[in-house]
Amino acid sequence: MTTWNTFLRALAEPVPGHRPPLYNARRPWVRALPFLVVLAMVGALLPLGVVTLTQFYGVNGSLAAILATIQAGALALGLVRPLTGWQLMAPTTLIGAIATHGAAADLPWPWPIPSLLCYLFLMVFLAIRERGRTLLAVWAVTFIGNSLSWSVFKEHFDGTSVVVTVLSGVILLLGWSLRGRGEARRLLAAQEQISETERARRTLLEERARIARELHDVVAHHMSVIAVQADSAPYRIEGLPEPAVAEFGQIATAARGSLAEMRRLLGVLRAADTEADKAPQPGLADLPGLLATVAQAGVRAELDLADGIQDLGPVPEAVGLSAYRIVQEALANVVRHAPGATARVRVAAADGALTVDVHNDPAPGKATAVETSTSTGHGLTGMRERVRLLDGTLDTGPTAGGGYRVAAVLPIDRTATAVDTAPGEKKTA
Repeated sequence: MTTWNTFLRALAEPVPGHRPPLYNARRPWVRALPFLVVLAMVGALLPLGVVTLTQFYGVNGSLAAILATIQAGALALGLVRPLTGWQLMAPTTLIGAIATHGAAADLPWPWPIPSLLCYLFLMVFLAIRERGRTLLAVWAVTFIGNSLSWSVFKEHFDGTSVVVTVLSGVILLLGWSLRGRGEARRLLAAQEQISETERARRTLLEERARIARELHDVVAHHMSVIAVQADSAPYRIEGLPEPAVAEFGQIATAARGSLAEMRRLLGVLRAADTEADKAPQPGLADLPGLLATVAQAGVRAELDLADGIQDLGPVPEAVGLSAYRIVQEALANVVRHAPGATARVRVAAADGALTVDVHNDPAPGKATAVETSTSTGHGLTGMRERVRLLDGTLDTGPTAGGGYRVAAVLPIDRTATAVDTAPGEKKTA
């Protein structure tokens, strides 16, 4: 009993490469449809086969029941094991041909109608599941068997063998072609998904490298200040003890060494870049010029600098650079996706953070997109990376009026910690 239950579970449980048709359908009734169709076919062909063999061909009732059961069962088995089902049906077809030999001349031989239908339906399952070489072998066996029956028993041979040979070949060829086309589509879709993932990963790495190049100037400036102050400390401060003078000398030496290493790192990052990357990095003071450039592309942009910005004084260079790039990318997206729209840029300072808000109206009429060289990054990916670097927040999305809004909060008092500590690492003392 245990062996029988294991056998039944093995039949019901699909193995890789032999899953039933529509196995991956989302709706349960669609997945169950092939089983229902086969159940109806088996329910019709099994009794039809027994009656046909016993009443028309004069086959013994027990043998007729065995042959019809095996052939109908092979059709049901074809849902998950089509080749195994064919291996069961082929011998029974030969046995049935021998058992029905000598029947009335007007009856089809060696393919009684129930056997013919079971065999052709099984060809459908074979065609959509098995490899091309297997299908060719199955058809070759079918052709050879029908040819031998015609050669040995010419007086009993009729057109059913030709019908089975031709139709089985057509079914196998058509099913193999359609299955190959479906597999090609699935492979193409999988490759496109892999390519899209690789493109997204490459975009993220390129944006991080670009941000690192820009922040190099910021960090290098601070390191230069440290080196200069350490070198000049013994001359600016009188009465320093020798240990302090030596300590300042070590600090200056370490700072100059760090600058040299940063120059080597920058050389690697800029290996494929143009000289334009070596220009001074922009900040909040360059926003009016940016808006003027965007206006040439047909986007009217308004800049609103809150009163707190003037009282705030110079912001950290990393914050100013990130704010400029976020505005730049947001306006570039307006040019690309909503040409001719009006955009409003507001920069404010509150609670130790710099807030940048870019809001645009929907494009007027049926304006077409305009390509521009204003964008130097990768849109939202670059914005997220810059905000994450500064431990800030970013909120993007469409507005109720059909426009789009980009809002970033860049902490000012935590900028040094965020820049000095790599993402995902803990800063150590």
